[in-house]
Amino acid sequence: MEENTQADLRIESKKSLSKRSIGADDPAEKIVADLIVTDLLKATLLAVSALFPIVNPLGGSPIFLSLTSGYEDSERHALSRLIGMNSFFLLIGSYLIGSHILAFFGISLPVVQVGGGLVVIASGWGILQRGSDEERNAVHRNIQPRDHRREAFYPLTLPLTVGPGSISVAITLGANAPHGYPANLAAISGTLIGSVVIGLSVYLCYRFADRLARILGPTGMTVIVRLTAFLLLCIGVQILWNGLRVLISSVPLIVR
Repeated sequence: MEENTQADLRIESKKSLSKRSIGADDPAEKIVADLIVTDLLKATLLAVSALFPIVNPLGGSPIFLSLTSGYEDSERHALSRLIGMNSFFLLIGSYLIGSHILAFFGISLPVVQVGGGLVVIASGWGILQRGSDEERNAVHRNIQPRDHRREAFYPLTLPLTVGPGSISVAITLGANAPHGYPANLAAISGTLIGSVVIGLSVYLCYRFADRLARILGPTGMTVIVRLTAFLLLCIGVQILWNGLRVLISSVPLIVR
């Protein structure tokens, strides 16, 4: 009898262990985990592919170098680090709370595009009309070192690096993000990773902009700066028109 009871206990313990192992390898849990990873990768690729061409750190590095031509290397490196961090926080903040802030103040995205487009146009036009390097250096000598942190946000981060176009895209991504767990968590995490990638790329492109200048030379950098400034002006016009087109279409037309 004792041997039979011990054998029964062993059989029951094996059954319980097998049930636990089956529960640990639940197919439903694997499916949920795979969906979370897939949604995370999709959100990351969507954020990077949507924001990187608009932020365009490669195209902005000549303008950054032009605006900081009279700065020391250490000052420029510190500025590039601050701009990268500011870009990250500005993008992720626009994604998370941008639509709520606009709704609180009753501001629509087309109005943001119109106002931001005007700022970008003014910035591009100012760079096109900028004077020589000697004049920029003379202006820089009148700027105190404490102003560098102030310049890191405006105008170097906003609107030259992360402008109204990037903010509008980030707000649109946040407004169209899926709701409910786990899709919402994957979307937020993916956008967070994408914003880190954008901020890091901004830092690296601005950090090593001086090496690009050595390769191209003064004439090449002048041509690139003027061309990039003109493209920045055109981008501002396009952003302005995108907002105006939506506003004009919303106005009811009276046909007689």
